[in-house]
Amino acid sequence: MFEVSVERDFAAAHALRNYKGACENVHGHNWKVQVVIAGEALDEAGMLIDFLDVKHLMDAIVARLDHRFLNEVPPFDVKNASAENLAEHFFEKLAEGLTSLPVRVKEVKVWETAIQSATYRP
Repeated sequence: MFEVSVERDFAAAHALRNYKGACENVHGHNWKVQVVIAGEALDEAGMLIDFLDVKHLMDAIVARLDHRFLNEVPPFDVKNASAENLAEHFFEKLAEGLTSLPVRVKEVKVWETAIQSATYRP
């Protein structure tokens, strides 16, 4: 089994719904997202997947979220914009972008701060 990981970051605000405390108010984070891609075989170039391909997929997702109020961006206009839900969202969108390749998204980790993160694995 081979694995590669790529990280991206973005800045965005959110307000947690159904939460009692300071985080129910609008506040922002410098989010960091790490995706781990896994697969059994390397291609003819000796790579599992080109890092650039993963970066482009992640950049497309980040572009919709960067410098935005997440509570106004689908699906977070309905779903709470928690780190856990962001991790799942990145996982689903990345998995859609990799359907034609013999690899899979193993996990996505999202940091709200340098010391707080949430991981999604199916």
